[in-house]
Amino acid sequence: MNDNGKNGKKNDTSSGLVIGMCIGLSIGTAIGAATQNIGTWMPVGLCLGLALGTVFNNNDNSKDSDSEKKRIINPRF
Repeated sequence: MNDNGKNGKKNDTSSGLVIGMCIGLSIGTAIGAATQNIGTWMPVGLCLGLALGTVFNNNDNSKDSDSEKKRIINPRF
């Protein structure tokens, strides 16, 4: 299957959220196992991972918009 959208761009809008969730859940599980309170730390890690994933998505979107602005200002670029 092709992951490209209608205009040929790769559709990876939620990849930052997935990466953030995995990182946060891993950290939360590790802290929970170390403190023997995994039921509390797994959701905390997941929430922190979602916040981190949102930051990843915003960074990717700002890079895309900067390159589009350069194309508009200087079409030869």
